[in-house]
Amino acid sequence: MQPSEEIKAKLNIVDVIREHIQLTAAGVNFRAKCPFHRENSPSFVVSPEKQIYHCFGCGEGGDMFSFIMKIEGIDFVEALRILAAKAGVPLKRQNQEMNSKRNLLLDIIDMSRRYYHKLLIESAEAKGARAYLAKRGLSKETIEEWQIGYSPDSWDRIGGLLKEKGYKENEIFLAGLIVKSEKANKYYDRFRGRIMFPINDANGSTVGFSARISPEKEATDKMGKYINSPQTPVYDKGKLLFGLDKARSEIKKADLAILVEGQMDAITAHQAGYKNIIASSGTALSNEQVQLLKRFSNNIALSFDMDAAGEMAAERGIREAMEADMNIRVIELPFGKDPDECIKNRPDDWKNAVAVAKPMMQYYFDKTFSALDLKRVEDKRQAVRVLLPIIMKIKNLIEKDFWLKRLAEKLDVSTALLLESVGPARTIAKRVNSEVGPRKIENAPLAKTSREEALSELFLALIIKFNLYFDYAFGNLPVEQLFGSANRGIYKNLIIYYNINNRNEFETSDLYEGQNSENALFSVLEFTEWLKSSIGENFDNSSNNEQNELESSDIQNQLKLINKLVILGDEEYSEIDEARAKIELINLIAKLKKSFRSNRKKELAKLITIAERNDDKNELKILMQEFKVLSDQERE
Repeated sequence: MQPSEEIKAKLNIVDVIREHIQLTAAGVNFRAKCPFHRENSPSFVVSPEKQIYHCFGCGEGGDMFSFIMKIEGIDFVEALRILAAKAGVPLKRQNQEMNSKRNLLLDIIDMSRRYYHKLLIESAEAKGARAYLAKRGLSKETIEEWQIGYSPDSWDRIGGLLKEKGYKENEIFLAGLIVKSEKANKYYDRFRGRIMFPINDANGSTVGFSARISPEKEATDKMGKYINSPQTPVYDKGKLLFGLDKARSEIKKADLAILVEGQMDAITAHQAGYKNIIASSGTALSNEQVQLLKRFSNNIALSFDMDAAGEMAAERGIREAMEADMNIRVIELPFGKDPDECIKNRPDDWKNAVAVAKPMMQYYFDKTFSALDLKRVEDKRQAVRVLLPIIMKIKNLIEKDFWLKRLAEKLDVSTALLLESVGPARTIAKRVNSEVGPRKIENAPLAKTSREEALSELFLALIIKFNLYFDYAFGNLPVEQLFGSANRGIYKNLIIYYNINNRNEFETSDLYEGQNSENALFSVLEFTEWLKSSIGENFDNSSNNEQNELESSDIQNQLKLINKLVILGDEEYSEIDEARAKIELINLIAKLKKSFRSNRKKELAKLITIAERNDDKNELKILMQEFKVLSDQERE
């Protein structure tokens, strides 16, 4: 069995996708709002029976591998690696498909993580680091869970170890573990004598490190208390959140993400049982980080250090979260300078602070007015300068109106006057009216389907769903009377596959009366595999390459559409039996035939006009005969 097949056998696509978005049971399937485009009602459907998904809004679909590739923006090899770890399926390092550059760098970083962790646990030179972590209150279990390590105070230990394992210097450099000295023209270890905090991506792969100077070297080291991995092909600080791989399930469960500033804040919180906490690693939230969080919850509570830098970072994070239309609260610490200190010394105070976290605008109102005297006109103007721009960024119009009125009441002015201070009234009205309109879908065009194409999809979904009536369908609806090239392609290949595999194996004459679909031998999976194998296999090598590529592209489109048809069958026909399916099939065929005749008659009318204009009597006679046949069929 191939690793991908073994992974699919061990994992359920519902569990895989549920780690990224919230799914709701809907009959035999699950539904959600599509993570790949913005929508108001859920059109993203997951089929646990078929282990596939499809969005009826933007057209995205596939299996668990294609989902991970799409949502993480990675290739198949990386998706294979992620899902293999979840399924407990070992991947051989000599496997050629695992030799991508990214996976090579991940292997280097993973080996370094394990080495650093082993040193912290076992090495005498890490004694000071162990003492520091114990002083900070971290248990052995926590150190193991977070794989905290220690980098030896050496210029070439990790570089030398990795080279012994067969990795090249430029590969270790690209992983961010060594630095090149231009003066000496050689490489040396980036992290020396430091406590190592692995930084993982959302899937748990270590992509970099945050390294704190060991306490005994604080007085003499000139590199700074913390240094991080540099930007690398696998590490982008602005796209990661520390601890998200461990917090994601709890964030979804609580429907709340709590964002703290430092890594020790997050680790201490997790150790104390607050598992839905992540860290920004001392920086303001970026747009990429906000979008990453929105996969798991639309609610965020910020708890940054109570100093000027922390408040500034909190405010920048708030602006990004506002732009994403998230529900934002601010946690104000009643004790300590940061969450780490508060949780360790007064855990009940922390718990209460989270429970009474202020809505973002309330936090801004309280903070702004606490420093102002509203008897002074200058202070009123200052309140408008600070608060009005923030209010105008609120996406929800009802919430925006609420805070506008609150500000107007506080200042004893009208809301119209406040809006005038932003810009001309007509400009504001135009902006508000545009926001009231339907929200545009971003990043994914809607899949446009005509009525006839939709009927064709329902027809195919029905015969695939019930695994029945192939003879009746093939005998009563020619390929050309289906609409949509991919639909016609699948239908044509169904007929070929049906004939190749001997119709007696598919069905018998009693199919017209219906038979138990559990006994039917047609398999969507086998048909799909046959279709995949036909790419390039049935083409003449001497024929036109462009034609081969075109036909191969058609097959790929059909393969993508099959997932949609399978889920469509479950969605539309889950509550009807086989007898009702036969009636539905007859009705669909009648509608498709009627549409085909109507469209063909319109085409013929145009061709007849051209033939008359050219005085082409033979062509005119043929066209008139076909037109009459179609007209007679309509009257039947």
